[in-house]
Amino acid sequence: MPAELSILFVCTGNICRSPTAEGVLRHQLTEMGLADRVHVDSAGVQGWHAGEAPDERSQDHARQRGYELCDQRARALRTDDFERFDLLIAMDAGHLRELRRRCPAALQHRISLLPGEIEVPDPYYGGTDGFEQVLDLLESGCDRLAQIAAARLA
Repeated sequence: MPAELSILFVCTGNICRSPTAEGVLRHQLTEMGLADRVHVDSAGVQGWHAGEAPDERSQDHARQRGYELCDQRARALRTDDFERFDLLIAMDAGHLRELRRRCPAALQHRISLLPGEIEVPDPYYGGTDGFEQVLDLLESGCDRLAQIAAARLA
């Protein structure tokens, strides 16, 4: 059965924030019994890391909280993603602007930050605390997003 709802998380290179968001939301949807009804993916506005696994630090911190990211591979945002996904979730205001710039006018309503206008800072050049902060923000935002998805599918 094809998914009834599709969600794409977008960050810069698709190796830290957006793959972590993908892993967190997939886990939450599985716990809610909705994993087969919602397709979740992630992409980067840049294709620098296409084909690479998520950053090891992201994987390690996510794994410590019960999320598995190792099967994911980075990819760049594609033009057809705006039509393929019901929701495109930007990790910060810069990504939001870039998504709006690239998106056809008729599909702009599909683009947003995480519920609550949560912006997730880039942990790439920082230390351990940054990856933990990313997970804290994503757990909160993805919980809200999972509730929204459940309501849409009810």
